[in-house]
Parts: sequence; structure tokens; C-alpha cells
Amino acid sequence: MIVTIWGSRGSLPSPSPENSLYGGNTACVQVSQGDTLLVLDAGSGIRRLGDDFPPGITKVDILLTHLHLDHIMGLGFFMPLYLPDMTVNIWGPTSTKESLDTRLKRYLSPPLFPIRLQDLPCQPHVFEINHSEFEIGPFKIKSAYVCHPGPTLGYRIENGRSVVTYLPDHEPALGSSNFPNEPDWTSGYDLAQGADLLLHDAQFAKEEYLPRVGWGHSSVNDALKFAKLAEVKKMLLFHHDPSHSDAKLRTLLKGETERQRFPFEVGIAAEGDVLELS
Repeated sequence: MIVTIWGSRGSLPSPSPENSLYGGNTACVQVSQGDTLLVLDAGSGIRRLGDDFPPGITKVDILLTHLHLDHIMGLGFFMPLYLPDMTVNIWGPTSTKESLDTRLKRYLSPPLFPIRLQDLPCQPHVFEINHSEFEIGPFKIKSAYVCHPGPTLGYRIENGRSVVTYLPDHEPALGSSNFPNEPDWTSGYDLAQGADLLLHDAQFAKEEYLPRVGWGHSSVNDALKFAKLAEVKKMLLFHHDPSHSDAKLRTLLKGETERQRFPFEVGIAAEGDVLELS
């Protein structure tokens, strides 16, 4: 299983010299094995993935966590959608009000976008999921709702040897009055338990989080507590705040790791990272 990060920023693309190391594109992660290619979210980073799309691949599955703009803004710029012979499947959360297809068409239509979803040359297939388990190629995928405003999914992806968990927008401290001591009451725990790699929301410093409780995002401190609770092997901080420079991100992580040791590897997700899980 190979994991490639095409975008790790949150909320808003923020390209700048100060963000050149960890990148400015919003959420998009590729998970691949052989000729099976999964795309986690369609933030602005998906454009670069489309421009560098692997030759010979004729099918791609896009797994959306939710429909906030930073996670779908690159969808209309994804090159495979304009190839008539390409099969594109889009998976995303159900809603009590409108279908996923209807919600996606609201963005991919004028005046927000010049081309309508139904007019794309490849004619993508749209599938709604919730607390679901399904298979795509060699991957067994589990999805579940997590703490974030609006219908929002997290994903656990297994191939029989490795597990990657993707929780880019997640506020685990909100769902439990005794966080992080009650795994059964902690949002996302079942998805992350024992994962070889966890990509997790770490948008705020501790002092930034306090006035933003309920916004659906995690502090670096809470993200590390969650990873420790779930007993993951490696964690990458994800969904970086657009105002956090490379230096700020390093300072945040250094401050936490100097205060305490963690029984897992910790890093900062950077655009361009390629990780092979075996």
C-alpha cells in the first residue's frame, strides 16, 4: 500500500514562501496498490494528482469525507473526469435532506462552476455511504460518521497487511466528557485503533482551540492524545491551519513532544510525501 499526499492544508489553500515545506493545497491523499487507486477527498491538491495521473489506470475511486468547500474545490479540475473512457466513482456521506448527487451538482454547476456534473465526459458514478463496509480492489474499507459539523465520514483502509486511517476533519474531544480515557465514547476510535498510519486533524494550537470548541477541528495536543488512545504506530498531523507557517507547525509539534514522549512515531504531513506501508 502506497500513500501519497497531494494536499494537507485545511480550510483554504494558502500557497506562500512560508508554507513551501508542508504545502498550501487543501486535502487530497492517494492510496494505491497495483492498478487500484483511491483518492481521499478532492481538495485543491487533486489537480496535481490529475496532472500526474499514473498511465494505464482506467478506474479511480474518490472517497469524500464531507462536502465543505476545501474538500471538494478541486473536483472540477481533476483531469480523469474529462476522459470519456475513464471510470470515476465518487463515494460520500448520506444526508437526511438531500442526496449526495444533488449536493455535488450544487457545486459543479453555474454560477460556481462552468461545467455541470452530469455533463462531464466520463459520467461519474455517485455512491452514498454512512457506517459502511465495502471493498475496492485489494482494499477493505470501513467508513463511519465522526464529530464535525454536517455529515462527515472518517475512513479505515486495510489490505490484509497494513491499515491507514484518514480523519482530516475531526474533533474527538467533543464527543466524550472524559476524553481521552473512554475509547467507546470517543469519535473515530474504532476507525483508528491499531492503525499503521493515522492522518489526523491537528488544526489548532491548544490556546487557539479553546475559543473554537465545536468548530469540528482538533488541537495538536488532542490529536496526539487520540493517537495514543488508539495505539497507532505512526501519526501525521494533517489539515494545517492556513495561517500556520512551516515554522509554526514545527514549533507546535516540538512543544508537544518536548513535554512528553509518545509510544508512536509522529510527524507533520507534507505535500509530496510518499509512504509505503508493508
